[in-house]
Amino acid sequence: MTDSVLYELKGRVALLTLNRPDKLNALNYEMIDRLMVLLDGIEDNDHVQAVIITGAGDKAFSAGGDIHEFSQSIKLGPEIAVKEFVRRGQSMTGRLEAFRKPIIAAVNGIAFGGGCEITEAVHIAIASDQSVFAKPEINIGIPPTFGGTQRLPRLAGRKRALELLLTGDSFSVEHAYQMGLVNEIVPHEDLLASAYSMAERIIRHSPLAVSRIITAVTRGINSTITEGLQIESEQFARMAVTEDVHEGLSAWIDRRVPEYSGH
Repeated sequence: MTDSVLYELKGRVALLTLNRPDKLNALNYEMIDRLMVLLDGIEDNDHVQAVIITGAGDKAFSAGGDIHEFSQSIKLGPEIAVKEFVRRGQSMTGRLEAFRKPIIAAVNGIAFGGGCEITEAVHIAIASDQSVFAKPEINIGIPPTFGGTQRLPRLAGRKRALELLLTGDSFSVEHAYQMGLVNEIVPHEDLLASAYSMAERIIRHSPLAVSRIITAVTRGINSTITEGLQIESEQFARMAVTEDVHEGLSAWIDRRVPEYSGH
């Protein structure tokens, strides 16, 4: 492992920086594996309650998968390519999507291919006004492989997603906002401050309740409404026996700020 992903802790928020600026933070296998290891550590660290992911440098969040590297996997045949490239990338975006602590993408520039797929997968995305997005995989003869054919249509709608997937054309941050790919557009110089502000607005609440909401939405979004309501009920039942519920109710009745223990 190297410093292909940087880790910095500020209060209760972990900042993960994709750190290959000379390669526009292209996602090579080492970077994906490093990110997964860091997420494992963050999940087990009760002090850390939120995560921000951004890219190193001023040009790119991530330009996508490392083409030079995964092309070598493709040369070894489809089974190897699926194992080394597709499953690795899908495991990463799946981990981001289902992570039990909120993950915020601070998109600071180019977000193409896998960089766009990270943006699709995380819980919240804040983008610099200098950001630009694309689904360019079709330009090299492949479909998106880190979940882009599935998550973008769910976010943007089938026809709008297909236009981007089938043309490979880049699209503006304003278009990304209109489609629901990003939550907010901010001046470039305010990006990280805005991401930290969003994190603080979330983590003032019970970390258990935050986790239950993420789980209910992630599991329920692809279910029928009946199944989704059952998931919601299950997550409520898990919260109802916690100290945080009693603290939240007592604080509301007493008109004071709650002090959550995370238990």
